[in-house]
Amino acid sequence: MTSKDASNSRSEKVRQLISLAGGAVAVLAVCLAARSFWGLGSATAQAPSKRGVAPRPVATPNSRTNTRPATQATAQIGNATQWKVMAAVNGQQVTREALARECLRRYGQDVLESIVNKHLIWQACQKQGIRITDADVETEIEEQAGNFGLPKDKWLTMLETERDISADRYRRELIWPMLALRRLASEQIVVTEEELIKQLETEHGPRVRARMIMATTQQKATRAHQRAKAAPDKFGNIAKELSEDANSAAARGIIPPIRKNLGNAEIERAAFSLRAGEVSQIIPVGNQYIILKCEKQIQPPPLSSKTLPRIKAQLRDRIRDGKLSNAATQLFKELQAESKVVNVFNDQKLRQQLPGVAATINGRRIPMQQLSDECLLRYGKEVLEGEINRAILTQELKRQNKSVTQPAIDEEIARAADSYGYIKKDNTPDVQAWLKTVTESDNVSVDLYVYDAVWPSVALKQIVRESVQVTQEDLQKGFESNYGERVEVLAIVLNNQRQANEVWDMARNNPTEQYFGELANLYSIEQVSRANFGKVPPIRQHGGQPIIENEAFRLKPGGVESLSGILNVGDKYIILKCLGYTKPKVTNFETVKDELYKDIHEKKLRIAMAEEFDRLKESAQIDNFLAGTSQSKRKLGPASRTAKPVGPAGFQAPRR
Repeated sequence: MTSKDASNSRSEKVRQLISLAGGAVAVLAVCLAARSFWGLGSATAQAPSKRGVAPRPVATPNSRTNTRPATQATAQIGNATQWKVMAAVNGQQVTREALARECLRRYGQDVLESIVNKHLIWQACQKQGIRITDADVETEIEEQAGNFGLPKDKWLTMLETERDISADRYRRELIWPMLALRRLASEQIVVTEEELIKQLETEHGPRVRARMIMATTQQKATRAHQRAKAAPDKFGNIAKELSEDANSAAARGIIPPIRKNLGNAEIERAAFSLRAGEVSQIIPVGNQYIILKCEKQIQPPPLSSKTLPRIKAQLRDRIRDGKLSNAATQLFKELQAESKVVNVFNDQKLRQQLPGVAATINGRRIPMQQLSDECLLRYGKEVLEGEINRAILTQELKRQNKSVTQPAIDEEIARAADSYGYIKKDNTPDVQAWLKTVTESDNVSVDLYVYDAVWPSVALKQIVRESVQVTQEDLQKGFESNYGERVEVLAIVLNNQRQANEVWDMARNNPTEQYFGELANLYSIEQVSRANFGKVPPIRQHGGQPIIENEAFRLKPGGVESLSGILNVGDKYIILKCLGYTKPKVTNFETVKDELYKDIHEKKLRIAMAEEFDRLKESAQIDNFLAGTSQSKRKLGPASRTAKPVGPAGFQAPRR
């Protein structure tokens, strides 16, 4: 982990303690949503994902692939999983056997646990005479849909289209077990009045608008505290200078409002004891030290007699569901202790002794075929997509007479380790530490990590590497973006031009920083910067939004020249106020040239990889019988191999 990573880790810990949901300061959603192409960072590196599902070599959000329903699309997926051929890519078949094997490799253990747990729950229900009817399941679905203000049919449609959870699976795998556990653990899932009051106070109670200084040593905290107590009105400037929480420091210490019963009790107690303008004592929190300044105590409007019962019911359900997780864990331990479960699937010797058996529960066998079918039913579509992508890459490598070698795989793993700060004392990538992290966090083997993540990335690099070049202009822009001066601004984001004109007039007639911040707090539609009185992180050059950048760097602090015009960005209208310019800490281009070259080359390479994969996929004949789609082969020319000079990074590392 780099020193920057360590600093970020410390900052994150403090933010969690204070319950700063979403971070201390968010970048303007409209003007800085895209990640900068020129910015340094680990965006190009392969990050661990939650699960290895299938090789998706590149993210293709703007893919222009046209699909049409295939003749098999009328079949239900449950029947489709029984076919011998699941897909064909330019005539190359992906068989059911091969797809089932890949689904088992990725999800077999998880699905088996689900099957075993459901069986244990069912046995417990049988013993206690508990019966979950279809009517019970449908009633629960209607209640859940109602919590989101949707009718049941639209709720189920949303789950299938946006979460890829079919209505049948939702009923079988989520609702039925939840209802059964709720009945079994009903005595343990009691919501007390005290718990309800605390939750109500958290979500609908008073809040404290505050600024914060974080220090990592008592000495630093004492120094900052003395200055803050001596000049409370300059707390923001002191926070910017001395606070070691980078995000809130950039916003002059402003943090989202502090609520009760949500974070660290000492911080909450201190915050709610302050009056507006007062500075707290030093608050030790773990190995950090916090100093708060109260800006305002916010009292919420009282809840009406009509809305209070509904809100209480929702909070009660939420607390109950939260308790259900702990109760279910304990219940499973008891059920497992009372039962004899043998995991055959995960034991090579047992698999040889009991061929075709996935597990036994009190002597009752779960066939491997059942496990295979369930894995295919749940995850076949997404794993098949990865197998299709792999086939496309394999075919292109063969056409170009190229291959993915072990040294290339080792080099890619080392690159990922280096990108994420896994470095040894001799300044070489710590590959073993990286592999340990990425496999443990994903709960996958090294082989699966290589198969699903590393191999696709290396394959695409082999295909496009020769076409990618880094120019002197690229390096210069990268230097300006990462190490050049930045503009400190306040911002107001609006979605109505008439209102934007009115707000701009008010800002022009009273050109003070404080008044502009108050306007942001009243009118800006961007929630986090609104809560921070318009404060956003400094704007840099070549960050992906030239309209914003050009205007920001034209402004001068103080007077009318500090106020921008009304900037039309997408469907939003943005007004900026310049506070000043940052001073570059690095001025020698040569000292960072190699680092810039490596980072920009990797990003341009990844963009070229994404474009090439789009081209390959668009030009392929793909018949996906499982998904019920077919894409006709299109004759396309070679993809543009020159990465765009400006704009967002636009590439997500291969997902597993």
